[in-house]
Order: sequence, then structure tokens, then C-alpha cells
Amino acid sequence: MSRVEHKVLPYGGQAVIEGVMMRSENAMAVAVRRPDGRLQVRLGPWRRIARSRLWRRPFLRGGTVLIESLMNGWAALNFSAEVASAEEKNESGRQDAGGSWTVVVLSLFLAVGLFVALPHFMVWLASRAIGGELTVKHFSFHLLTGLAKLAVFLGYLGLLSRLPDVKRLFAYHGAEHQSIHALEAGEKLRPSGLEGFPTMHPRCGTAFIILVIVVSILVFSIVFPPLIRVVGSPTGRGWLDQVIFVLIKLPLLFPIAALAFEIQKFTARHLDSLWVRALALPGLWLQKLTTRQPDAAQREVALAALLAVLAAPAAADAQPARDDIFEDFAAVRAAYGGDDHA
Repeated sequence: MSRVEHKVLPYGGQAVIEGVMMRSENAMAVAVRRPDGRLQVRLGPWRRIARSRLWRRPFLRGGTVLIESLMNGWAALNFSAEVASAEEKNESGRQDAGGSWTVVVLSLFLAVGLFVALPHFMVWLASRAIGGELTVKHFSFHLLTGLAKLAVFLGYLGLLSRLPDVKRLFAYHGAEHQSIHALEAGEKLRPSGLEGFPTMHPRCGTAFIILVIVVSILVFSIVFPPLIRVVGSPTGRGWLDQVIFVLIKLPLLFPIAALAFEIQKFTARHLDSLWVRALALPGLWLQKLTTRQPDAAQREVALAALLAVLAAPAAADAQPARDDIFEDFAAVRAAYGGDDHA
């Protein structure tokens, strides 16, 4: 039987090219397997977009965390690509902040196009084609749009999962989850100790997307009917009205993400409840597409990143970035005080 975590700790991460990024509240570590087999680990601060505690409060932190995750995740991905290809494109070891923001903006545009605009117009055009045009004032429109979002997302994952490099990325994703499970369960942080833990995790970003889709159905169903009663058809032109409705949806994505974030944190803390486990189940099932069973070498990389971030000082943002290359995992464990967790 697979073991599960006993408590929720403020650690998480993501898979990168031939490696794993792990983060705490103030620090981020990226561990990558170099072409020569050695492990390269970069430890530095978690870059924030807002310092005020206001943006860390419930129902405000979701949007902030999402943008920070995109920004820091791109920096980690860029670093891993350089190491995995043995090319040092940035000799200073620092990431280009402007480039990170550019990718964040492009990622948001892609997400809006694929998962907001495309499903909206798919449902609207399909309903017109069968002679029973649905509008945003109908709950069924938002329900079908949510199902269309899920279909687009599954299709996107299905295409990606066919690529060999993406299969390896998904294996590192599984190793990241196993490492977090072991930490939360208080188990020894050794590669051989991770095998009994599942590759799925309730706080995964994949599960978050499912919650965003469900919450968006509810929010749009509540917001649009009274809005339509007030404004009616904004222009009287069907396609242009739909563009306006999509634009109205965009600012609503932030409260939707915030609410989904709080629901995910709640479910992660209350998995002992049967109904909460049922709520988390779709997100766990979906992770069967985005995770693979890792090998021992991939587990070493995930644990290297986790040990590094555990060793980070509390005021990580005041510390210079540390960039080390290790011959093997034993050297990583010794460098970051890994025996304290073994």
C-alpha cells in the first residue's frame, strides 16, 4: 500500500529539464543531472513580486503565488536547460529578470488563449451550429465550457506526453512528489526510501488546474446572469459580444485562482476526511498523465534539491546565490547537512 504524508509543510517544487526545483517560503534550489553524471545544485532566494504581508493573506495569495511560480519556475527551467546541455549561456549565474517577466506574460497569454477564449468560442459556435444558441446567462454554457477546458487540457497533455523528453520530465515530476511525501511523513531522505511513496500529490499544480476549472464554472454562472440582465447584448453582434464576455472573464481569473488555491490548501490538510478525499481524487487521477515512476538517479536529483532548500537560511533573500557541482549524492548530503534528515 502506498504511504501518504502525515502533515503539510511549506515546501513544494516542479520538474525541470533533467532535474527538479524545490522551494520553501524564502528559498529555491534547482538540482540538475549534468551530461557527465555529476549533480549541479543552485541555491538562492525565492523571488517575490510583493513584499507586503497583505498579499500573503488568504484569498489574496493565490494570484500572487501563481505569478511568482511562473516567474521562478521559468528561471529554474532556463538554468536546467543550460546545465543539461552543458552550455553556460549566462556566465554570471544570474537570471535575466526581463526575460522571466516576458515568459510570464507570454505564458499568461497562451493560457488565456487555450483555456479561456478557445473553450468559450467552441461552446458558442457548437451551440449555434445545432440551432440552439447558448449564452453566458445559462449555467449549461459555463458547464460545457468547463468540460471543453478539460478536453483541451487533456489533449494538450496527451500530445506532450508522446515526446521522450517530456516522459523524462514527468518522471522527475514523480520524484519531486515522492521527496515531498517523504519529508512530510518524517521519513529518511534517501533515494531508496522514496520507492513506497506515490508519485501523485494533492498540492500538485495539475490538481490546481482541475480546481480552477470547477471554480470557474461556479463563478461565471453566478456573475454573468445578473450582468446580462443589466447590460443585455453589449453590441448586438454575436461574435463581438463573445469577445467582450471573454475580456470580462479575464479579471475574474484572479479571484478564481485565489479561491482554488484556498480549496487546495484545505484539501491537503484534511485528507483524513472521506468527502475531502473524494474532492481531491480527480486532481490525483489527472496526475497519472503528468507523472511517471522515477528511477534511483532521478530520485537522487529530487532529494539533492530538497536537501539544499532545507539547508537554506531563514533570510535566504539576504544571502548570495550558491552554485555547486557534486560528484555524487553522498557529497550533496554532506554539503547540505543531509544526515540531519536521515
